[in-house]
Amino acid sequence: MREHCILFVCLGVGLWVAFNATCAGAATLHVGAASVSITPDQPVALSGQMHTRIARSVKSEVQANALAIESREGDEVVEQAIFVACGLVAIREGVQTRTRELLAQRLPDFDVHKLVLSATHTHTAPVMVEGKYEIPDADVMRPSEFVEFLSLRLANVAEAAWNARKPAQVGWGMADAMVAYNRRSYFEDGHAQMYGDISVDGFRGIEGPEDHAIEVLFFWGEADELIATAVNVVCPTQEVEGLSVVCADYWHPVRQALKEKYGADLVVLGWVGAAGDQSPHIRYRKAAEDRMRELRGLDRLDEIARRIVRAWEEAYEGARQEKFADLPLCHRVFSLELPPRLVTEAEYRDAQAQIAELSKDPKNHRRVGWHKRAVDRYEQQQAGPLDPYVTEVHVLRLGDVAIATNQFELFTQYGIQMKAKSKALHTFVIQLAGPGTYVPTPFAAQGGGYSAVVQSNQVGAEGGQKLVDETVAAVNALWAE
Repeated sequence: MREHCILFVCLGVGLWVAFNATCAGAATLHVGAASVSITPDQPVALSGQMHTRIARSVKSEVQANALAIESREGDEVVEQAIFVACGLVAIREGVQTRTRELLAQRLPDFDVHKLVLSATHTHTAPVMVEGKYEIPDADVMRPSEFVEFLSLRLANVAEAAWNARKPAQVGWGMADAMVAYNRRSYFEDGHAQMYGDISVDGFRGIEGPEDHAIEVLFFWGEADELIATAVNVVCPTQEVEGLSVVCADYWHPVRQALKEKYGADLVVLGWVGAAGDQSPHIRYRKAAEDRMRELRGLDRLDEIARRIVRAWEEAYEGARQEKFADLPLCHRVFSLELPPRLVTEAEYRDAQAQIAELSKDPKNHRRVGWHKRAVDRYEQQQAGPLDPYVTEVHVLRLGDVAIATNQFELFTQYGIQMKAKSKALHTFVIQLAGPGTYVPTPFAAQGGGYSAVVQSNQVGAEGGQKLVDETVAAVNALWAE
């Protein structure tokens, strides 16, 4: 039995064509998994803050964890995918292209366009873009050197996972855990901000929703051993974001806890859901939360891990009762053109003023560059219409589960829309499957503040809604009769 779906593909600039594509029915599942450290063996600059930080030590190694999935009818390959979840701030431009180039040379039977790289958004992993920070020349790894080192490791781990494929079973489940807090708040005068004091008289509320679901995939091998798990948490990995050491943040204790109980060879993929306006930093009742954590004898990373692992185990109790070896696997990849967020004249003037003031101190190099991108975009607008922002999107069906990727720090409201409108039983949204810039809601853009101002956004609320609508259409097409 084969199901039919509609797949939208971009042909040239701005031209979209819909056509029928077959989506396989049940087929035999084959799965492989592998892990590799992507921690460099020399000092590196760290990404994620507005100032330069040099890491000369490692608190916990950052990893790339790979999951290869293939469905077969007899000896015929029906569908395939490789996911690699990386302990990085984002998948910066050039990393995916280089990794696919390397992988294409090694795996001629794998379509490298079906490789999905995603980041956990740890702020304590290496910089990947030259010129973004002022980095000392002596004894510090250059960003371009790290990109080559990283791409080689990513190709290695993807190849290892692919070569480890064997007949497998999959299950899915979910539970809830309080990990993310909406980090944006709004005030009586109409302005909004990320973080800051909310005990003041003018505070009127938390700006957007939170999604506390922990959605999990489980993969078992031929001997019924658990070989891999993908854990979708709607929260970026940045509890210890200000440190000057390499650190995987809360995914390190999560992996440790799961491996200790379920096997040292278990591969754990950390997938971050639509969480551009979320973080693990406690926003209110912090003293009460800290008291309970201290009574349990835990630091914040261990407390977050405790919550995730507890939810994972609740999901596991259900999932292990329903394991599937034969099921539909469909994987569609398409390019989507999104309207860029335009810079107003007032925003242009404000950015110019900020540059003039910040340029007085060389330590503001990163902040100056952040404002300059908005100035450059405005000047490009004056010269003619801006090109659309082109982004790659993956949608998959794995039995009753949908998986949808985006390359942004997508505000949670958009992820909730995707889940609400999806025909799937569970919809896993994986953000930061690319360079990563914030996409705010209309309400957030109106209030402003970091993450919702034009300097933070290449795509605005209009583009965010188009991304939702096209993603939902592509997902639901995989369930079309």
